[in-house]
Amino acid sequence: MTAAMTDPLQQLSDALDGERQALIDHDIPALIAATGRKLEALRVLEAQPPLEQAERLRELAERNRANGALLSRRRREVSWTLRQLGRSENASAYDAKGQSQQLHTRRSLAVA
Repeated sequence: MTAAMTDPLQQLSDALDGERQALIDHDIPALIAATGRKLEALRVLEAQPPLEQAERLRELAERNRANGALLSRRRREVSWTLRQLGRSENASAYDAKGQSQQLHTRRSLAVA
């Protein structure tokens, strides 16, 4: 087994690279896989934090924030597209009695 395979910082770095590429490529299966690898590396790092590598941790945290910003942008693009198609993501809401209900808004694309 190589050092890169056992080093959780390198595993996290590789997962962040894969996550970013999946976001750029709009590759959902690859995004899910990369996120799983990232979470696994984070679990290992939380159990044994490498405090002596604080600068590397800051760099990886910044890359993670950048990926989060890219993910937010992709979600806004999807929401905008859904709205343009007359669909919207189901958003839960509560009525005056405190009961949960689903809000549905539709927009007609054409009138026959």
